[in-house]
Amino acid sequence: MDMSLISGLLAAQAGSMQMQVAATVLKSNMDSEKSAVMTRLGAGEQNVSSLANVAAGIGGNLDVTV
Repeated sequence: MDMSLISGLLAAQAGSMQMQVAATVLKSNMDSEKSAVMTRLGAGEQNVSSLANVAAGIGGNLDVTV
């Protein structure tokens, strides 16, 4: 076989491997970001649900100016 053909095939295999690794790392990062967002959204839901049993009118006149 011609050395340039072999060289080209090896380079293509290496490129394919790099793309697979990059895709795996990207998916891992996206899963991590999704988990962080879901945690933040869940924390907000917990705060709302903890106020579900308070009496009517509580917090109606809340002054949030700094």
